[in-house]
Amino acid sequence: MSKRIASFRSRPVARTSFQFTSESVSEGHPDKVADQISDAIVDLFLSKDPEARVACETLTTTQRVVLAGEIRGKGIWENDQWAPGIEAEIEATVRRVVREIGYEQDGFHWESFTFSNYLHGQSADIAVGVDSTEDKDEGAGDQGIMFGYAANETPELMPATLAYSHAILKKLSEIRHGGGSILEPDAKAQVTLHYQDGKPVRATSIVVSTQHAKGKKDEVAAVVRPVVEGVLPQGFITEDTAWHINPTGIFEIGGPDGDSGLTGRKIIVDTYGGAAPHGGGAFSGKDPTKVDRSAAYAARYLAKNVVAAGLADRCTIQLSYAIGVAQPQSVHVDLHNTGKIDPAILEKELPAMIGGATPRSIRQHLGLNKPIYERTAKYGHFGRAPEADGGFSWEKTDLVDKLKALVA
Repeated sequence: MSKRIASFRSRPVARTSFQFTSESVSEGHPDKVADQISDAIVDLFLSKDPEARVACETLTTTQRVVLAGEIRGKGIWENDQWAPGIEAEIEATVRRVVREIGYEQDGFHWESFTFSNYLHGQSADIAVGVDSTEDKDEGAGDQGIMFGYAANETPELMPATLAYSHAILKKLSEIRHGGGSILEPDAKAQVTLHYQDGKPVRATSIVVSTQHAKGKKDEVAAVVRPVVEGVLPQGFITEDTAWHINPTGIFEIGGPDGDSGLTGRKIIVDTYGGAAPHGGGAFSGKDPTKVDRSAAYAARYLAKNVVAAGLADRCTIQLSYAIGVAQPQSVHVDLHNTGKIDPAILEKELPAMIGGATPRSIRQHLGLNKPIYERTAKYGHFGRAPEADGGFSWEKTDLVDKLKALVA
């Protein structure tokens, strides 16, 4: 082996110029239809009992929606049976979600699809492990690892590739809901950016596939291209940008009629577009006692505050839990060689800022026991503005002053 190669391999090399890609999917994508239904059920149950336990999975396919999972709560499931009237409310909620997305097609119509509900009571073995008692804090609903991430690429402190992919589809959705458009609900977007010195500077590739009205395939590009050009920063689109708009040609059959949908199959779209690790657990359909959801929100909250405080350009936080145990098993902070503070200090101080990062302290600090989840199931759980009713509370940057004090 030459001395030159040995020297190269012996020292870390940080890439500052590269290409990176993220994708998003629309609210009408079959998996996202499933996510929205599952989270609408979470909201319905939390509106009746803030301590409800929900694990709702949804399957969507041609003219059919199926629910399955475990639930518990006052006014919902009591004495091993449904509370009066709740089954009708569940079906009405499911049909309302599909109607608001916009599905009135022969292969999937909100009013006429076949609906099956296989939700049932929560396992007593799980309940005894996670419920709090006089001498035991509420334990985690399962074992697992959760990640949070933030980067100063956009004002929302999100990866730019994902932020722009979401924004393209949100704008196309607004056009569709405005009426008179050739667009139909199902769509995907994918943005590839070139990074120079670690910062995004131009788009090298744009991919958008959107369902359209019959016979309108030749009109899609005229709708999509101005939207993309309006979303990306000025100068990002160049003569070298590769465009792929509905590259397969016709896209008339979409949504659950074109492909089945399942809750939890778009976890990378939901989080950081591949720019950060993912623990593997989905969010949608789960009440906030499930750390797959609440601890991932907490990790994002902490990472975002670290970057917002100027302590790093990028921050990844990992939390881990054991079922039935309240305290996190580990806290890991990675500042990606951009930090202005020892990560070990943050590993000690950050959990304390949210009451120890137990499932209950996270729910209390972020106010998660509210019906605020259906809105999270489209266009990402992160990078959104905090809302007056407590929605997206994990996007607040109210720890900035405390974090700045650590390096004062």
